[in-house]
Amino acid sequence: MKTLVIAEKPSVARDLADALPGKFENHDSYLESDDTVITFAVGHLVELINPEEYDERFKKWRMADLPILPEEFRLHARDKKAEKQLKVIHKLLKREDVDRIVNACDAGREGELIFAYIYETSGVDKPVERLWISSMTKQAIKEGFEKLRPGEQLRQLEAAARSRSEADWLVGMNATRAATIRGRAWVGGRLWR
Repeated sequence: MKTLVIAEKPSVARDLADALPGKFENHDSYLESDDTVITFAVGHLVELINPEEYDERFKKWRMADLPILPEEFRLHARDKKAEKQLKVIHKLLKREDVDRIVNACDAGREGELIFAYIYETSGVDKPVERLWISSMTKQAIKEGFEKLRPGEQLRQLEAAARSRSEADWLVGMNATRAATIRGRAWVGGRLWR
């Protein structure tokens, strides 16, 4: 059985492979040894969907539709390039020979969110451990892998990251629409009368 390590960036994936035991073979979008597979996000691969993807009526910006408050936030790939890498990661997560996942995204709130969104969209339910390091030296990486933390230990940090992301969406989508609608009305009223 193998461990799948998900890093936040390709350069970090290469650094991890250099520090871990075994000979890693380079595949398109991941590295693999006899017992470890290392892949990477490229920052945020997944984002919250736009209002019009919840309901067609939100394509037209109207004050009567505000505030837009989704009952449940949904996710999708950020763009075509992100979608391609996300499919690679999902496929690796679903491999039958992968029985253990290591979140090796950057240590912090955003790293938690990047991993959480990737993992959530995969539909996989496998044990997750967390690599938490602040240095990318070979020694720090080796020590970090010797002291992996259970993924559950960082649930509060993940929750904080989700809350910030959802709050940004709520304020951003609603305030932008409200300001734009008001601005159009003001400009229209001043310029054309």
